Amino acid sequence: MKNLIIALIISTLVFACGTSKAGEDIKSDLDWEKISTKVDQLVNDYIELGIFSGVVLIAEKGAPVYRKTFGLANRETNTPVTFETTFNLGSMNKSFTKVVIAKLIENGKLSLDDKLVDILAGYNQPMIDQVTISHLINHTSGFGDYAGPDYFSLDLEQRTMVTIAEFAKTMDLEFPPGDDQMYSNTGYILLGMIIEKISGKSYLQNVREYVIEPLGLANTYIENLANIPNRSVGYMKTLNGYIDNLDILSEPKPDGGFWGTADDVLTFYRAFFHGDQLVSKALREKMEFFVMIAPYYEQPQIGLPLAGGANGLNTVHVEMLYEQISIVVLANMDEPIAENIGIGALNIIRNREPETAQLPATLNVYKVYEEKGIDYLKANFEEASSNFHPADPKHWILNHLGYNLLNEDEQDKAIELFTLNTELFPEEANVWDSLAEAWLEQGDKSKAIENYKKALSVDPSLPSAKKMLKQLGVTNK
Repeated sequence: MKNLIIALIISTLVFACGTSKAGEDIKSDLDWEKISTKVDQLVNDYIELGIFSGVVLIAEKGAPVYRKTFGLANRETNTPVTFETTFNLGSMNKSFTKVVIAKLIENGKLSLDDKLVDILAGYNQPMIDQVTISHLINHTSGFGDYAGPDYFSLDLEQRTMVTIAEFAKTMDLEFPPGDDQMYSNTGYILLGMIIEKISGKSYLQNVREYVIEPLGLANTYIENLANIPNRSVGYMKTLNGYIDNLDILSEPKPDGGFWGTADDVLTFYRAFFHGDQLVSKALREKMEFFVMIAPYYEQPQIGLPLAGGANGLNTVHVEMLYEQISIVVLANMDEPIAENIGIGALNIIRNREPETAQLPATLNVYKVYEEKGIDYLKANFEEASSNFHPADPKHWILNHLGYNLLNEDEQDKAIELFTLNTELFPEEANVWDSLAEAWLEQGDKSKAIENYKKALSVDPSLPSAKKMLKQLGVTNK
């Protein structure tokens, strides 16, 4: 995830990029003192809700104009967040993977049109022979996400690139390559495997050679999770206090999981967006991502966010390409808190009002349920969950609450929320599986069997439902 001295001198390290006319001639007339006061209030609103701790850094042309720390890096030891605190960057390090691919293309070892099947063996699904490097980079390959029950059933040390690449050999493509777009962690794992195959070096060696060492990212860590210094602990605010995410963290991979400081994130993205040190001018004119953002270098008031997040972590870098203003927010709490603060700061800079701070969608939904009941929640679920992360499926909300309640021996409430989930999202096999589990814990075997069968009618391959029916002595037909 991703010091001050580096951030202060970064503008002298960045080369001029042909796609930008912003340059050093842009004169800022922003009132940074006024902006800072409003950002303070924005951050404090989230702190008062108990849902933010981390770092907020705003820079103009690489020079910090707002740089503050908030809250605790470790609640158990009462360790405060500092500028040296390292955070899990989540998916932000997909940008690092993108840079390595660009370097291999520049070195003549790869091209955007190269086919997956011509580099990696064992992929035989329909349409797989159409998947190119460009498709994998741009999430248009047709691959979905590997993060399902089979993956999460593995021990942490088994959650490796090689394991996921094997999973990918059994994954059907969701659409013909290039016809649609679906965010795909799997695609970036495959890019990591391609990098290793083409270069003859590990993915991490490539990242060090092409990114870490050239930029001098002294506080960015890409391996040996247990030995990362000043490492923050991620937290999730639940119905019954805070729980940490230590039992779900795995080693960094090409799709996410690097660790670092806010200053290093700023250094990296300054080079990523505004120079040719990482990606050449020629490639910026060919790679879809850079072609897409090129017009924004000429348009004031536009902010481009790149974010990462998972349980107990959320990070965002928002770049105003024309103004060369960077907003970095690193949080060791649930998404989308960093993103909300980052976009809020962007609106303040644009002289607009940020959105009002709210509890995370899961906690807000439960508050509505407790105060107004299940029928009101059913009728107003979309409004109650309006601030849920847009990339995540909303059936996760009630599932998460249901399991929280089961853990607190509140089976009746859990069943009520799980049942509502089946009414709102009947096409999701997992919601029926969860309801079955709750009925089984309640002691009603017949209702458990009924709902496990319903889960399999939606997804006949669902491993958990098949396993439980077998344990209950039932053959599903």
